[in-house]
Amino acid sequence: MNVIIKTPAEIAAMREAGRLAAEVLDMITPYVKPGVSTGELDRICHDYIVDVQKAIPAPLNYNGFPKSICTSVNEVICHGIPSDTKILKNGDILNIDVTVIKDGWHGDTNKMYYVGDVAPHAKRLCEITQECLYQAIELVRPGCKLSDIGNIIAKHARGNHYSVVEEYCGHGIGLGFHEDPQVLHYGEGYRRSNDLELQEGMTFTIEPMINAGKKQTKLNTKDGWTVTTRDRRLSAQWEHTMAVTATGVEVLTARPDEPFYKA
Repeated sequence: MNVIIKTPAEIAAMREAGRLAAEVLDMITPYVKPGVSTGELDRICHDYIVDVQKAIPAPLNYNGFPKSICTSVNEVICHGIPSDTKILKNGDILNIDVTVIKDGWHGDTNKMYYVGDVAPHAKRLCEITQECLYQAIELVRPGCKLSDIGNIIAKHARGNHYSVVEEYCGHGIGLGFHEDPQVLHYGEGYRRSNDLELQEGMTFTIEPMINAGKKQTKLNTKDGWTVTTRDRRLSAQWEHTMAVTATGVEVLTARPDEPFYKA
């Protein structure tokens, strides 16, 4: 495992990339409504990242991914491909996943959106998933182990009768989109050999994917990207990029409405 420890100057550069990624999620919010296509949301985000932020949308052409953001609707767990034929309808839940590259550094974040009037059971799934992320962030500090992060996420999700996706995980990030370590969202996935202890200067994402039904996933073999719940029940995800500090954590992609945001 090759975990790259970042210097304060490098974290400062990542802070800028993270700020821009968070801004995209706020910018796109008023456009998320019934009748809009996910392809249109992609175009709006792409133009904002390129023309306004003077940055690069990392997903575009990454291992062949054809769009600038990921849009995952309802039973789609992750890596949904925006399309002009995918029209959002009242009651949908939507995850928008944005990664911005600024001066070579990556900022990666996603959040859930409600499309029109969303059923209480769908809102609850989204809220519990966000709580899973927030509880994990509260643990991050030097000496915390990766398994501690996975354990607290799984405990909160399963305690609310949901399941945790195991095939996809958080990851180290920096000049690389995906670096070591892998950050699993269930603690029992670690053995002693890969249960890393966090130290100052590590940068990574935590991005729990929580299912209303069973944990099993299904990859769309036609597009090679879209991952859905096998039982077709709803899934939710929230993600932040963070840096381990001497005394705790800095969430590099925090938005102004979040408790750990620092202006």
